Amino acid sequence: MDELFMYIDGEWQESHSGERLDYVNPANQQVIGTIPRGKAEDVNRAVSAAKASFKADEWRKIKPHERGYILSEMAHKIRKNKEELARLETMDVGKPLSQAHADVEAAARYFEFYAGAADKLMGETIPIEDGVIDFTVREPIGVTAHIIPWNYPIQITSRSTAAAIATGNTVVVKTAEQTSLTAMKLAEYFHETALPKGVFNVVTGLGQEAGARLANHPDVNHITFTGSVPTGIKIMKAAADHVVPVTLELGGKSPNLVFSDCDEQKALNGVIRAIIQNAGQTCSAGSRLLIEDSYKKRFLSLLKARFEELTVGSGEKDSDIGPILSKEQYEKIVSYIEQGREQGEIITGGERVQVKGCEEGYYLQPTIIDQLPHDSTVAQEEIFGPVLAVFSFQTEKEALQLANGTDYGLVTGIWTSDIGKAHRLADEIRSGQVFVNNYGAGGGIQMPFGGYKRSGFGREKGFVALKNYTQLKNVAIKYR
Repeated sequence: MDELFMYIDGEWQESHSGERLDYVNPANQQVIGTIPRGKAEDVNRAVSAAKASFKADEWRKIKPHERGYILSEMAHKIRKNKEELARLETMDVGKPLSQAHADVEAAARYFEFYAGAADKLMGETIPIEDGVIDFTVREPIGVTAHIIPWNYPIQITSRSTAAAIATGNTVVVKTAEQTSLTAMKLAEYFHETALPKGVFNVVTGLGQEAGARLANHPDVNHITFTGSVPTGIKIMKAAADHVVPVTLELGGKSPNLVFSDCDEQKALNGVIRAIIQNAGQTCSAGSRLLIEDSYKKRFLSLLKARFEELTVGSGEKDSDIGPILSKEQYEKIVSYIEQGREQGEIITGGERVQVKGCEEGYYLQPTIIDQLPHDSTVAQEEIFGPVLAVFSFQTEKEALQLANGTDYGLVTGIWTSDIGKAHRLADEIRSGQVFVNNYGAGGGIQMPFGGYKRSGFGREKGFVALKNYTQLKNVAIKYR
């Protein structure tokens, strides 16, 4: 059994209390190691180290392109150790090994992308009047807090910390207590680079203890959080006490709009991938299927057959669908399925799967539910499991109303061969990303990602995310 330690100020450290938490393999629910139960004292140490490093000449004198060299080296280390990292991610989260490999490559690409961007975030000159030179500069914001969810630990840790370090900030990562393995590996890799001590720190522990303290720490200058709406609201309130900006990505109830003129096989493949990835435990999961009424019977029949061909099993076997993370998460999903059974019709799935050799794991058949009221709980709330709610529409206008008919607005997929229709819908759909005849675009490292409405605000990924971690200064020089 592995004992992990927090990484603070360039050293591996135990928690102040000495208390530890178990972490388990979702495939079989067996305890595979322990992590420190970090609390306020540990967060204080990490933030203090990050603050001191931010002010120190050692970090401030590293040039932007030299920060890029460090991030590029991280990308190289991730790719060099891709097999180990993928295995750890699968062991930690439960996802199929091929999906873990994709996550590892995405992590490498984040470091690679922001390595190239480190010396390319520039200010601008502004015409004022004769005799005045006015210009802006973007400066690092300071100590950045990164509160990481359990479903994509290596990807989400990489995407925000790489952007923060590229722009000259220092970082404190709070891992999800269930999934800390790959974040610890990233700390190991940083330790081997020229990154000064205290620039990258990792604290482990419970959200209500370590996470809450980090969100409310007076020396934190920016908070990035991915997770549930209720927790996001708490973080916003905590940050408000110190007037600290936040970037929040808070989940979704994302629709795929399927029209009768779509490329049928591409649409089927896209709809399936969008809901089964990581067993549906994905903020951007395509958990609502909106089908043109005249085409519904055929498409749903084909989809049902494809769902019933999917394999359910351990991530290490690279099944199509791995385990649900925990008993708590499994019971939450099942409660939604039972509501769907009462209010609609289960087309397929909805039952627990017993996997040989992993009998203690929580495995679930991928599920399709039809005939639900549009305003039902199952149709409106994020389930975070392999559960697809189906609706139909007759007109483009009705499709748009259904697509926009929840409190979320993260991702939308549109499947049609009519480019005019696709553009009209994209214009009116209220979500942060709209995909036409695809869903996800290969991870979308370069594409801004974030939500409308209760899906949050601010954008991760792409060049625009660098602005999260900078503050704008205007300088006006009068020379006449």
